[in-house]
Amino acid sequence: MWNLSQSMLGRGDDEDPQDNLLDDPEGLCSLSPLQRLYAFAACLVAGLVCMFLSLIVFAKPIKFAVLFTFGNVLAVGSTAFLIGPSQQIRMMIDPVRVYATSIYVGCVILALICALWIHSKILTIIAIICEICALIWYSLSYIPFARRAVSQVTIRLFDTEI
Repeated sequence: MWNLSQSMLGRGDDEDPQDNLLDDPEGLCSLSPLQRLYAFAACLVAGLVCMFLSLIVFAKPIKFAVLFTFGNVLAVGSTAFLIGPSQQIRMMIDPVRVYATSIYVGCVILALICALWIHSKILTIIAIICEICALIWYSLSYIPFARRAVSQVTIRLFDTEI
């Protein structure tokens, strides 16, 4: 599966040093489209299972935060199997969703810090709530006009703006 033979036999020092392994999805490993679909499904299901299992340990917020956050990262990262890691990163830092991405990643890091280092149950729960909201807002950035519609509904319901 790994293209070690290409690096040992076919490619040598004449290769451009500007080539990035992430730019060429075939550079890291060569998966067929069906294998990519299976890997996407397995990673997504594993993420969903972790998120579901985290509900079982909800009474222990630190274990809940670690499982839930790990499941979130697996589920979001699963799309890298479909479109490639470099395209995934490019889409995440696209000007349309760069703020949503940075807030989501910040909330993931904050939840792990609160759970693993601070050991504060209240802060961990607040960080997880922020992580869920950030994940929803990040997910809405992929649906055309979804964030605008949610903002308009929020303005009408609560007379505030997101």
